[in-house]
Amino acid sequence: MSEQYTPHIKATSADFAKTVLMPGDPLRSKFVAETFLENPRLVNNVRGIQGYTGTYKGVPVSVMASGMGMPSIGIYSYELFNFFGVDNIIRIGSAGGLADDVQLRDVIIGMGACTNSSYQEQYGLGGNFAPIASYKMLELAVAEAKALGVRYQVGNLLSSDVFYNANPKFNDGWYKMGVLGVEMEAAALYMNAAAAGKNALAICTVSDHIMRGEALDADARQTTFTDMMKIALEVAIKMQK
Repeated sequence: MSEQYTPHIKATSADFAKTVLMPGDPLRSKFVAETFLENPRLVNNVRGIQGYTGTYKGVPVSVMASGMGMPSIGIYSYELFNFFGVDNIIRIGSAGGLADDVQLRDVIIGMGACTNSSYQEQYGLGGNFAPIASYKMLELAVAEAKALGVRYQVGNLLSSDVFYNANPKFNDGWYKMGVLGVEMEAAALYMNAAAAGKNALAICTVSDHIMRGEALDADARQTTFTDMMKIALEVAIKMQK
């Protein structure tokens, strides 16, 4: 643990709770802090990556943006886990639906995260690492989703390095393999957590359906995905009791 600033986070370990919610969008971070946290304070704003710490039901919780893509969440989650004493990170983001029974606004709880990224090569494993969530966090998230009456799915995500893929059939194989949805961060988060001996979970709201061409607008993505936020906040406080 370090009390020194990094190039990406101007804070100390005392500024962060043990559990951090991590949306991709800095404005979603601000929305979560102002909507759900008591007495939130801005603890990081380097490069506009807003991070806040406050309390939820009396328990300290932080929320900080990750930016888009595995390189970005790879940096921020690595630093939080290894330099700032954070034990648990919950990604709260959007995903494009793939599976037939996935609907807009469904919550996907990522049990695993497939990827087309080379992120794992840094570990020199000599094989393919299977990035998976913390089971304790996943179990808590499922229980909270049930308690809230939220429509949810549990299964595999695809963390893609490419948003605009030149191959129009890129998603077809993942669809056939039963992947629920596509996003761009979970696999790197899960690998960083595994390497650090920490806990991670991705909870995503379906913002569009890739196979059916359905989509919600940007404003809806920023401020209306509150079900996953409520689930994540309940998991956050239970992980710290």
